[in-house]
Amino acid sequence: MNFDAETSQPTWKLWGEEREEGAVYTIYLKKVRYQNPTKTLLLESDDERSHLEWETIRVKFIKAGTIEKLVNSLASDDGELESTFVNIFLATYRTFASPHHVLSLLIERYEYLINNKEALSESMIDPHKKTVVSALHVWLDSYPEDFRDPPLHTCLRCLHSFTFTYLPKTELHIKATYRLERFLKECKQLDTTTFISDDYDLVIANSPHSPYNFPNIAERHFAEQLTRMDRDVLRSMVAHQCLGAVWSKNKRAGSAPTVLATIDQFNAVSLRVISTVILAINSDRPHVIETWIDIAQELRVLKNFSSLKAIISGLQSNSVFRLKKTWHSVPRDKVELFQELARIFSEENNQWAQRKLLIREGTAKFADTFGHNDRHLQKIIQKQHSTMSLNIGTIPYLGTFLTDLTMIDAATPDLLPDGLINFDKKRKEFEVLAQIKLLQGAANSYNITEDSVFDQWFHSILVLDDREAFRISCQIEPSDNIPSSCTNSIIGTGKKQKYINYEHKKNDSISSNCSSKSLYGLSDDGLHSPNNSLDKQDSLLDLSSSSSSYSLQSFDMSLNGSNNTNILVKNSVNNSTFNTSSDFYIIRITVDADNVETDGVVLYKSIMLSNNERTPQVIRNAMLKFCIDDDPENYTLSQVLPDKEMILPMTANVYYAVNTEYDLNFLLRKKTWKNNTIPKK
Repeated sequence: MNFDAETSQPTWKLWGEEREEGAVYTIYLKKVRYQNPTKTLLLESDDERSHLEWETIRVKFIKAGTIEKLVNSLASDDGELESTFVNIFLATYRTFASPHHVLSLLIERYEYLINNKEALSESMIDPHKKTVVSALHVWLDSYPEDFRDPPLHTCLRCLHSFTFTYLPKTELHIKATYRLERFLKECKQLDTTTFISDDYDLVIANSPHSPYNFPNIAERHFAEQLTRMDRDVLRSMVAHQCLGAVWSKNKRAGSAPTVLATIDQFNAVSLRVISTVILAINSDRPHVIETWIDIAQELRVLKNFSSLKAIISGLQSNSVFRLKKTWHSVPRDKVELFQELARIFSEENNQWAQRKLLIREGTAKFADTFGHNDRHLQKIIQKQHSTMSLNIGTIPYLGTFLTDLTMIDAATPDLLPDGLINFDKKRKEFEVLAQIKLLQGAANSYNITEDSVFDQWFHSILVLDDREAFRISCQIEPSDNIPSSCTNSIIGTGKKQKYINYEHKKNDSISSNCSSKSLYGLSDDGLHSPNNSLDKQDSLLDLSSSSSSYSLQSFDMSLNGSNNTNILVKNSVNNSTFNTSSDFYIIRITVDADNVETDGVVLYKSIMLSNNERTPQVIRNAMLKFCIDDDPENYTLSQVLPDKEMILPMTANVYYAVNTEYDLNFLLRKKTWKNNTIPKK
């Protein structure tokens, strides 16, 4: 509800819903001032003059409808362009319609108005026609990629033909003509270009011929060049390609190339963090980690949260973080700085720290100090005003927004039960896209000169997949009870560890998520990794939801083409911002590796838990997720709490039985038939 600044009275009030064939509208009553107060009225009491200054009007917003009704809603009842609706519609329509379909409906709408099939008054026809033309202007200007469909550019030709017939020599016709000629010229140039396949002679990383030799490198320059790379991929990213999680599907090519480019750049940085640490000679390895921490520090000053997160994730990977002896050789002040940087991406309170920084620094000129305990960062950032020699913007960690959109997609249906398109969902998605667009604009503030030699050197650094990196890591610092061949992977942290067969599909993407809430520091047992449990089949990026009240712990970006989307969600009953058809949780389940055999190593899977499922059904769903062919009666399901495991009775309604005060982590274990209970810990 909105309030008037002068009267502190609500100006908007939800009235209810209104239905008509093919559409559902949300109705608001809006209090508006239609007459400025005069000097005489000001002398009167508020009660005496309020009825002369204010009136209540009825405003409706389409909540759901057919595609035809949505297109018609581009104009208000009096024919005015609904600018907010147009922006939302054009940014999100691709999830329920194709560009050609929408264009056909707009053209059909215009022809419908020409023939006046709605029996509108003559004074209303022209405003409605102008609205259609204005929407086409906005569309062509804001989303030219929708009309780029080589080699024929069918959609653009259709628009050109329409303007030639009905709007010749108008601005829209000139725009369409120019775009078509430009696109056809580009296609012709591509057809006549001879592509020669070159054998690239890559510069060997750290060779004497390269001006760069890691870790002996200027950290500021390194951070600036990473920021330039991130800036370029962020600026070229098409925001609406983030919708519908199309970037995580198996068919990568053509689905969301600009989003995948940002993911690939993120992984490129994390992979090189791991490889440079793992492949360094023993005496240099602590210095390599220290250098990456210094680069991360510079990225924080530059407000590049993407590469900063990538470096933190690489250093938190199993292969690197398990090297306790190496970490003990890193200067303590650098370890503390690493902890402060990692806290920026803490999962506490829905990644509150990272989001607060984005709000505060998104369009600011400089980075700002953070928490009271971040004494190292405070000293570093306080020096930035005297040392910063270039204009800087902000580069966000895109995973945050991808999760927001994925959560909206998972929590809100595309269609209502009567088959109408849920446009309220599109409004929620648009709010996230608007944040992305704002930060894309902020990224334009960076003024960094390209260093092509750095690019060549950076991409020539040898990278390892996670399996090979872990194998070498085990050779560097063998662990007790792990075979020298290092074919086992650790599950869990601290002294109580389990080992499982480390066979999985090759994955060239980097696992870059810490799925536990533990922070990273030195303890009596050494430096414990926050990422000792990794999904070896699905690469992870640590994402979180902002516009929702869900607390996300882990999200699978499916960089290796997996269909699985692993999300751990808490449904906030008291502060929910999502409208769902029924209450649900998304719970994360792991298996007891001691007595449950699975095909391959998939430590975590997530399933949706509705409010009417009992324990056997949930167990069955989990078994299907892990490809376990057995009787659900042979298994138990328990929620993992901080100090114990809560076994769920077989007759329990799991939705109401879970303890929502803690993370929704569950353990699937095969029963021990002697006492029909789980082994004691």
